Amino acid sequence: MNRPVPEFSLRAYLLGPVQPPGAVAGTWAVERQLLDRSAGTRGTFTGVVRFAVTDDDDVSFREEGTMRWPTFTGPASRAYLLRRADRTDALDVFFEDGRPFHRMSFSPEANLDRHWCDPDTYRVAYTCAGPDAFSYSWDVSGPRKDLLLTTELMRLG
Repeated sequence: MNRPVPEFSLRAYLLGPVQPPGAVAGTWAVERQLLDRSAGTRGTFTGVVRFAVTDDDDVSFREEGTMRWPTFTGPASRAYLLRRADRTDALDVFFEDGRPFHRMSFSPEANLDRHWCDPDTYRVAYTCAGPDAFSYSWDVSGPRKDLLLTTELMRLG
Protein backbone atom coordinates (compact mmCIF):
# COMPACT_ATOMS: atom_id res chain seq x y z
CA MET A 1 0.00 0.00 0.00
CA ASN A 2 1.42 3.38 -1.00
CA ARG A 3 1.24 6.12 1.59
CA PRO A 4 1.23 9.74 0.56
CA VAL A 5 4.52 11.52 1.17
CA PRO A 6 3.98 14.73 3.12
CA GLU A 7 4.87 17.88 1.22
CA PHE A 8 8.16 19.43 2.27
CA SER A 9 7.73 22.95 3.60
CA LEU A 10 10.89 25.01 3.15
CA ARG A 11 9.41 27.71 5.36
CA ALA A 12 8.84 25.25 8.24
CA TYR A 13 12.32 23.78 7.72
CA LEU A 14 14.03 27.17 8.05
CA LEU A 15 11.93 28.39 10.97
CA GLY A 16 11.80 25.21 13.00
CA PRO A 17 9.03 25.19 15.66
CA VAL A 18 6.06 27.50 15.00
CA GLN A 19 6.64 30.95 16.45
CA PRO A 20 4.55 34.13 16.71
CA PRO A 21 5.31 37.05 14.36
CA GLY A 22 8.60 38.76 15.19
CA ALA A 23 10.01 35.82 17.16
CA VAL A 24 13.41 34.55 16.07
CA ALA A 25 12.59 30.94 15.29
CA GLY A 26 15.30 29.54 13.07
CA THR A 27 18.87 30.27 14.13
CA TRP A 28 21.68 28.81 12.05
CA ALA A 29 25.48 28.99 12.21
CA VAL A 30 26.89 30.08 8.86
CA GLU A 31 30.31 29.58 7.29
CA ARG A 32 31.15 30.89 3.83
CA GLN A 33 34.22 30.38 1.69
CA LEU A 34 34.90 33.18 -0.80
CA LEU A 35 37.07 32.79 -3.86
CA ASP A 36 37.89 35.49 -6.40
CA ARG A 37 38.98 33.23 -9.24
CA SER A 38 40.41 36.06 -11.35
CA ALA A 39 42.82 37.16 -8.62
CA GLY A 40 43.20 33.88 -6.72
CA THR A 41 42.10 35.71 -3.57
CA ARG A 42 40.38 33.78 -0.78
CA GLY A 43 38.34 34.88 2.21
CA THR A 44 35.77 33.71 4.74
CA PHE A 45 32.59 34.79 6.45
CA THR A 46 31.44 33.26 9.75
CA GLY A 47 28.40 34.19 11.75
CA VAL A 48 24.73 33.52 12.39
CA VAL A 49 21.61 33.56 10.22
CA ARG A 50 18.26 34.19 11.87
CA PHE A 51 14.93 33.46 10.20
CA ALA A 52 11.84 35.08 11.76
CA VAL A 53 8.18 35.47 10.85
CA THR A 54 7.30 39.09 10.02
CA ASP A 55 4.05 40.92 10.80
CA ASP A 56 3.07 40.32 7.14
CA ASP A 57 3.62 36.55 7.60
CA ASP A 58 6.71 36.61 5.39
CA VAL A 59 10.07 35.38 6.69
CA SER A 60 12.95 37.73 7.39
CA PHE A 61 16.47 36.44 6.71
CA ARG A 62 19.16 38.28 8.69
CA GLU A 63 22.83 37.32 8.44
CA GLU A 64 25.47 38.83 10.76
CA GLY A 65 29.08 37.90 11.29
CA THR A 66 32.69 38.60 10.48
CA MET A 67 34.19 38.77 7.01
CA ARG A 68 37.87 38.12 6.42
CA TRP A 69 39.21 39.28 3.06
CA PRO A 70 42.71 40.47 2.17
CA THR A 71 41.48 44.08 1.96
CA PHE A 72 38.94 43.97 4.82
CA THR A 73 38.36 42.20 8.12
CA GLY A 74 35.37 43.16 10.20
CA PRO A 75 31.64 42.99 10.75
CA ALA A 76 29.36 42.22 7.82
CA SER A 77 25.63 41.70 7.49
CA ARG A 78 22.84 41.33 4.98
CA ALA A 79 19.08 40.93 5.08
CA TYR A 80 16.45 39.52 2.76
CA LEU A 81 12.74 38.87 2.78
CA LEU A 82 11.42 35.38 1.94
CA ARG A 83 7.88 35.11 0.58
CA ARG A 84 5.70 32.10 -0.13
CA ALA A 85 6.11 30.74 -3.65
CA ASP A 86 3.69 28.77 -5.81
CA ARG A 87 5.00 25.56 -4.21
CA THR A 88 5.63 24.67 -0.55
CA ASP A 89 9.19 23.46 -1.16
CA ALA A 90 10.29 26.91 -2.35
CA LEU A 91 10.43 30.52 -1.18
CA ASP A 92 10.93 33.62 -3.28
CA VAL A 93 13.81 35.75 -2.02
CA PHE A 94 13.61 39.55 -2.18
CA PHE A 95 16.06 42.29 -1.30
CA GLU A 96 15.08 44.44 1.70
CA ASP A 97 13.80 47.17 -0.63
CA GLY A 98 11.36 44.71 -2.27
CA ARG A 99 13.25 43.96 -5.48
CA PRO A 100 13.07 40.29 -6.51
CA PHE A 101 16.29 38.32 -6.12
CA HIS A 102 15.85 34.59 -6.77
CA ARG A 103 14.00 31.41 -5.77
CA MET A 104 15.23 29.19 -2.92
CA SER A 105 14.45 25.46 -3.00
CA PHE A 106 16.07 22.09 -2.34
CA SER A 107 13.96 20.21 -4.92
CA PRO A 108 16.03 18.73 -7.73
CA GLU A 109 13.79 20.45 -10.29
CA ALA A 110 13.91 23.85 -8.54
CA ASN A 111 17.18 24.12 -6.58
CA LEU A 112 18.99 26.10 -9.29
CA ASP A 113 18.30 29.74 -10.08
CA ARG A 114 20.05 32.83 -11.38
CA HIS A 115 20.08 36.56 -10.91
CA TRP A 116 21.30 39.16 -13.38
CA CYS A 117 23.19 42.01 -11.68
CA ASP A 118 24.34 44.08 -14.63
CA PRO A 119 26.82 43.24 -16.04
CA ASP A 120 27.37 39.95 -14.15
CA THR A 121 25.33 36.76 -13.77
CA TYR A 122 24.86 35.12 -10.38
CA ARG A 123 23.93 31.41 -10.42
CA VAL A 124 22.84 29.72 -7.19
CA ALA A 125 22.49 26.04 -6.26
CA TYR A 126 20.85 24.89 -3.00
CA THR A 127 21.42 21.51 -1.31
CA CYS A 128 19.75 20.06 1.78
CA ALA A 129 22.21 18.02 3.86
CA GLY A 130 19.65 16.81 6.41
CA PRO A 131 17.19 18.10 8.99
CA ASP A 132 19.69 20.55 10.48
CA ALA A 133 22.07 21.48 7.65
CA PHE A 134 21.97 22.94 4.17
CA SER A 135 24.28 24.70 1.78
CA TYR A 136 24.24 26.91 -1.24
CA SER A 137 26.81 28.23 -3.65
CA TRP A 138 26.88 31.29 -5.86
CA ASP A 139 28.88 31.09 -9.08
CA VAL A 140 29.33 34.67 -10.25
CA SER A 141 30.65 35.40 -13.72
CA GLY A 142 30.86 38.35 -16.04
CA PRO A 143 33.11 41.18 -17.06
CA ARG A 144 33.40 42.54 -13.51
CA LYS A 145 33.37 39.43 -11.32
CA ASP A 146 34.57 35.83 -11.32
CA LEU A 147 33.62 34.53 -7.87
CA LEU A 148 32.66 31.31 -6.16
CA LEU A 149 30.89 31.76 -2.82
CA THR A 150 30.11 28.53 -0.94
CA THR A 151 27.93 28.70 2.18
CA GLU A 152 27.13 26.03 4.76
CA LEU A 153 24.50 26.45 7.47
CA MET A 154 23.89 24.30 10.56
CA ARG A 155 20.90 24.73 12.84
CA LEU A 156 21.73 25.98 16.35
CA GLY A 157 19.84 24.89 19.46
